[in-house]
Amino acid sequence: MSFVLLFATGAAQAADTYKMDIKGTHAFIQFKIKHLGFSWLLGRFNKFDGTFTLDEKNIENSKVNVAIDVASLDSNHAERDKHLRGKDFFNVSKFPNASFKSTKVEKTGDKTAKITGDFTLKGVTKPVTLDTTYIGGGDDPWGGHRQGFEATTRIKLKDFGIDYNLGPAAEYAEIYISIEGVRQ
Repeated sequence: MSFVLLFATGAAQAADTYKMDIKGTHAFIQFKIKHLGFSWLLGRFNKFDGTFTLDEKNIENSKVNVAIDVASLDSNHAERDKHLRGKDFFNVSKFPNASFKSTKVEKTGDKTAKITGDFTLKGVTKPVTLDTTYIGGGDDPWGGHRQGFEATTRIKLKDFGIDYNLGPAAEYAEIYISIEGVRQ
């Protein structure tokens, strides 16, 4: 999620649009959830795409849009992934996509921001805030210009219609995002 371009430095004079570098696999959306309170179950979404627009002069005008192919869920265990894609959890046959569309960007420090937006998962849309950190940016060896960010958030599964009983230790999922975008 290309959000914290708020901290970008350089020659940008107006709003610049960046496309997430999914072709070069320099972008990740990962999740973790407690397994019975004993350990963490980790996973990721292998297919997603998105853009972000940075307006350095008016940071509040910056925007982020991401689309996620929920069926690309990968927890490194085929049978578990099949169950997670099924009706007990994501029900990907009915809800194949998730998305995030920013509604507000608020700079909170030199390299940090809160990006609030509408997150849609399993047909439910709720506001979610991403705690975002600027990693770095500049010209790349191929003639492009890149910016990189990471973000985290925590969602309550029941808020998005996922109410399979995993016990009280597994009511929330932690989400970690690492994004590198290429200026268009």
